[in-house]
Amino acid sequence: MSSVTISAHASVWDPHAELWFAEPAGFTALPLDALLAEPGAQAADGMRRAMAPLLAAAPSEAARQQFIALVASGQQMLAALCEFGTVHCSVGMHRDDIGRGSRPLLSLFSIAWRATATAPRAATAARAVTGAVGHSRIEYLELPSGPATLSETTSPPPPTPIPGLAPLSLLQIHAHLPHPDCNRMAVLTLSTTALARRGEYRAILRQVVETVRFVDPLAAEA
Repeated sequence: MSSVTISAHASVWDPHAELWFAEPAGFTALPLDALLAEPGAQAADGMRRAMAPLLAAAPSEAARQQFIALVASGQQMLAALCEFGTVHCSVGMHRDDIGRGSRPLLSLFSIAWRATATAPRAATAARAVTGAVGHSRIEYLELPSGPATLSETTSPPPPTPIPGLAPLSLLQIHAHLPHPDCNRMAVLTLSTTALARRGEYRAILRQVVETVRFVDPLAAEA
């Protein structure tokens, strides 16, 4: 993975946003509102129109049904994430220019909100990792947005193979950033099966958390 360029996310211009951040180049945000829209909603209609050319290009009815099933499975997983407070997801694709073959590296970047007990932000950041099982490579940070912790977890391949997916371990790099109201915490997670690139992915997430703000950065500059 080569050096990463950071670009501003659309949340910078959202007047109702509660968190501002810069997203790494190579990541494509998933349209959660459209993917999880109720049938008949305007967003759902737009999603169907966008999917129509892909379905029409399918080489057979079997391939078309398989594609629909994969989309439905992805919607179920996204819905489960949103139930646990996830408000943003991006799929990352970067070229592995360190290893042989320059194969693409896939990852998932997400942001979720978690309610916390009222406490000083530094204490909340520390408890997020010290009270959890399996967290390693723990690092305490003082960011422009306040105190935070960085940690990693590794999950083994699932005992029951998932059709179409190779049985690989999953690396997740987490950043816990308590909100100034001291009642909630933003959790930024970067997930990948490319365990050999943990250093590069940790650097990406660290770059992102350094850009996080809990107040409108444009208004602050003005």
